[in-house]
Amino acid sequence: MNRKAQRSQGDIFRRRALVIGIVLALLASACIARLSYIQLFSAESMAQAATASRTVTKPLQSQRGTIVDTNGVVLAQSVERYTVYADQKAVADFKPVDCKGDNQSVCHSIDGKNVNAEGAAAVAKLLAPVLGMNTMELGGKLVGESRYVVLKKNVVPAVKRSIDKLHLSGVINYELTSKREYSDKDGLLGGVLGGVDDSGAGVAGIEKMTNASLVGKDGSVRYQRGANGQEIPGTRTESEQPVDGGKVKLTIDWDTQWYVKKALQDAKKKTGADWGIAVVEEVKSGKIRAIADTDTYAAGSDGAKMNASKAVTTVFEPGSTGKLITAAGLLQEGLHKPTDKFQVPYQTEVNGQTYHDSHEHGLQNLTLAGILKESSNVGTVMASKNYTLKQRYDYITKFGIGQSTGLNFPGESRGQLAPYQSWDLRTRNTVLFGQGYSASALQMTNVVATIANKGVRCGQSIIESSTDADGNDTTPSANQPVRVIDESVAGELMDMMESMASQYKNVASIKGYRIAGKSGTAQVADSSGALNNHIGDFIAAIPADNPRYVVTVVLMNPDGIYGGITAGPVVATIGEFLMQKYEVPASSARKNAIPTEW
Repeated sequence: MNRKAQRSQGDIFRRRALVIGIVLALLASACIARLSYIQLFSAESMAQAATASRTVTKPLQSQRGTIVDTNGVVLAQSVERYTVYADQKAVADFKPVDCKGDNQSVCHSIDGKNVNAEGAAAVAKLLAPVLGMNTMELGGKLVGESRYVVLKKNVVPAVKRSIDKLHLSGVINYELTSKREYSDKDGLLGGVLGGVDDSGAGVAGIEKMTNASLVGKDGSVRYQRGANGQEIPGTRTESEQPVDGGKVKLTIDWDTQWYVKKALQDAKKKTGADWGIAVVEEVKSGKIRAIADTDTYAAGSDGAKMNASKAVTTVFEPGSTGKLITAAGLLQEGLHKPTDKFQVPYQTEVNGQTYHDSHEHGLQNLTLAGILKESSNVGTVMASKNYTLKQRYDYITKFGIGQSTGLNFPGESRGQLAPYQSWDLRTRNTVLFGQGYSASALQMTNVVATIANKGVRCGQSIIESSTDADGNDTTPSANQPVRVIDESVAGELMDMMESMASQYKNVASIKGYRIAGKSGTAQVADSSGALNNHIGDFIAAIPADNPRYVVTVVLMNPDGIYGGITAGPVVATIGEFLMQKYEVPASSARKNAIPTEW
C-alpha cells in the first residue's frame, strides 16, 4: 500500500514537472518568436524609438545687439553669461574618480587630494569654491529628485571654464544666457537709453524704440543625451547657429553728453533749480548731439525704465522764446519790417484784457528788432494788431509746436496747442509771447534751429544708423526738411536775436564767437493750479554768423528767475566747449546791425 502511494505521488510529481516544462518551453518559444519577429521585422522601428527617446533639441540663445554713440563708443551691449544648474539624481549617484597620474582628464581632486566623499557632499566640496558659495548651503541645494535645480545665475565665462575643469558633466550643467551692460554708470543718458525686461526685450527709451533692430535670432542644436543628460559625442543631427541682434548708432556724442550733463548739474546746484534740461542740436542736419536732464537714473535701472528723458516728455510754456515765432510770422507775412517804429508803454489793454512788461518803464521808442531785444510783451501785442488768429496758430504749428518731432521716442510729447477757434480773449494775445501753449525742450530747440538754418526746419534725429540681425538697414527716416520762412526773413531774425543776446554779454558770452539767442521766463502752475512756479530758459545759435549748433537750457524754479541770467551762462559754457571740441572757426566782426531804437 505504501509502495502504491509512493508510486502515485511520484507520478503526480512527474506529471506536474512535465506540465511546467511544457509551459516553460512554450514561453521560451514565444519569447524566441517575439525576439525573432522584432529582430527581423521591428528592429528598425524599435531602434528609432530608442533614439527618439534619447534625442533632445536644445535652444541656442542669441545676444541682443549693441548701441553705440556717433563715434562708436559702446553704450549698451549684451555679454555672455551662464545659468548653472544641477541634476539632483545624477548628483546622488556621483562617485568621484581618484587621480592616479594618467587620468587627469576625468579624475576629481581638491588641492591635489582625493575628495573622500560621494554624492551631494562630494559635488558641493568640488563646486562651492568655484561658485563662491557656502559648501553646506550648496550641498542642501544638491539633494533631491529634480533633474533641474538652478544653483547660480549670471555666471561669467571664466567661472564656467573653471567648472568645466571639475569634470562634472551630466551632474552640473549650464544654460547660456546674457546680461545687458551699459557704459552709463552715472546716469548720463539713462532716461534716453531706457532698459530691457527680464526676457531681454526693450521696454523703455532707445532700447524699446529700436527693439526690432536689436533682437537676435535664437538657434538650436539636436543631439542624443546619455543617462545623466550629457550630450553623446557624434550624435548631433541638426544645428542652427544663433544670430546676434544688429547695431544701433546714435547721433549722441558721448563726450559732449558728459560735458552738457555736468554743466547742467552744476547750474542746478548753483541756481537752486528743481531740475534742468539741456539739448544740443546740429543746425544743418537736425542731429541731436546731446540731450540731458538733471535726473541721474542709470541706464537699465528701474528708474530709467519708468522715467524717460524730460527733454522729450516734459512740456512747459516757453515764455518769451515764443516771441521768435511771432516775429517770424510778422516778417514773413509782410506785416512789418525789422526797422518799423513803435512807441511802447509799460502796459496796454486789448478787448478788456491788460498786458504788461516784466518791469515798469516809461514810453520806449523801439523798432520791431528793439521789441524783441527788450522782450516786450506790450510791444509784441501792439505789433500784432493785424496778425490774424489763424496766422498766429499756423506759424506756431509750422515751427513744430503741437507736432511730432519725428523721433518716435517712447513717451514723447507733442506739446499742447488748442485750435485758435477755442482761444479766449486773453489767450489770443498771450500766445504771441509764448503763453497759452506748451512745448518740449526739443521742439523749442528746433524753432531756433529752423531760423539758424536759413528758414528750413529739419527733422530731428537721434538714430544715426541701425541694422537688424539680418543686416538690413533699419535706420528710421527723419521728417523731411520743410521751409517755414524765407532765407531773408531768417537772416533778419538772426540779426535781431544777436542784438537780444548782446544784453547778456557779461554773463553769457563766448570769447571770439557771436551768439544769436533768446531768453524766456514763464510762470508755471503747481499741483494746486496756482502760478507759483517759473521756468527760465535760454536758446542760442552759435556762432551767429555761421550757425553750427543750437543750445537750449531750461531751468525750473531757479533763483534769479529770468532765463537770460540763470540759463544764459550755462548755454555759454556749453557753447564754448562745442566751439573748442569741434574746432569751429572764430566769428567775423558784426556789421550793420539792425537798429533797435529810434
